[in-house]
Amino acid sequence: MKIAVRKWRMEDAEDLAVILNNPKIHENLRDGIPFPYTESDAGDFIGTVLNAAPGSRYDFAVTADGRVCGSIGVFRKENVHRLTAEMGYFVAEPYWNKGIATEAVRQVCNYIFANTDIVRIFAQPYAHNHASCRILAKAGFLFEGILHKNAIKAGKIVDMMLYAIIRPDL
Repeated sequence: MKIAVRKWRMEDAEDLAVILNNPKIHENLRDGIPFPYTESDAGDFIGTVLNAAPGSRYDFAVTADGRVCGSIGVFRKENVHRLTAEMGYFVAEPYWNKGIATEAVRQVCNYIFANTDIVRIFAQPYAHNHASCRILAKAGFLFEGILHKNAIKAGKIVDMMLYAIIRPDL
């Protein structure tokens, strides 16, 4: 299977809507993403990322053999953290446990470090999301610690894990 990341296209809205209409994916995402997720919601998201201020965020469709199967983004922080960015991602359930997310994380990190001034990328999966923690570790991120009682998800106060990767030439 050929795994690639590419810029979003408006014609990806239908595939994105199908992917995000799975409650198992929503369990591990930040709040604010509508559920059910419509093709209109997907079009709004794609429009937002295509029109974002240059250098503020880097959003990609994850593809397997040319078909959209997920999303990955890197979001630059501000002020004293302006060379730091947070990463988030998801892959459609039929593509779980196939190495797709790990490969997408590697590709995006390589792109960010080669094409921007960002020196540190971090991710904060929920502590219960063991699969995401494994993805980050396999992609070269280092575990930096537990963020105790750091979020409220589905009405529960939950821990988050902190992983980061540093640009290799530093």
